[in-house]
Amino acid sequence: MSTVDKMLIKGIWSFDPENKNVITFFKPLTLIVGPNGAGKTTIIECLKLSCTGELPPNARSGHSFIHDPKVAGETETKGQIKLRFKTAAGKDVVCVRSFQLTQKASKMEYKAIESVLQTINPHTGEVLHFLTFFYFFTLFPLTHLLFSVRKFASAIDALMGVSKAILENVIFVHQDEANWPLQDPSTLKKKFDDIFSATRYTKALEVIKKLHKEQAQEMLLIRSLFSS
Repeated sequence: MSTVDKMLIKGIWSFDPENKNVITFFKPLTLIVGPNGAGKTTIIECLKLSCTGELPPNARSGHSFIHDPKVAGETETKGQIKLRFKTAAGKDVVCVRSFQLTQKASKMEYKAIESVLQTINPHTGEVLHFLTFFYFFTLFPLTHLLFSVRKFASAIDALMGVSKAILENVIFVHQDEANWPLQDPSTLKKKFDDIFSATRYTKALEVIKKLHKEQAQEMLLIRSLFSS
């Protein structure tokens, strides 16, 4: 079973970009308590972003997710989330996601700078990079970027042994989206299809039925040849 160990947050929402805010998760249970505005929701959203790459529903553009440069008295602020977790196989892995928010003349410009997956040698403590994705928007077409993002996200899914749909809709579901079980039947069906991978199962059945039909036709042909 995969477990979350520690998370570092810098420059996300109200978290200061100059200080390293480290949250340690205890086993078997960690309670996050505090007054309004203390950062409880930010911690959950950072967990979700680290694991799925999805921004909160109220910060899809990314502008409001990074610490405001005006508040920091700067023209640019950088945010970072560093999550250390144990994989389903019990190995230590660190996921690092870095962001940047720049104050332009008339608008804010948000960028996701890079995403990195690191393994840790249990004997030496050495950090090894095994997957890095840089966001070079000016060098690669959008299709390449989308493929790379999916590849990075699927790598985390495989390591944690949990699908993205479960992480998004069950484990780290945002409070604004927590009422999805009460939505219309078509949306509800899609959510459950994603969670239980029903679409993949249905496609697999279709392939099996097709192969069975083809084999049956081949057997009939072989029998007709031998009978003649």
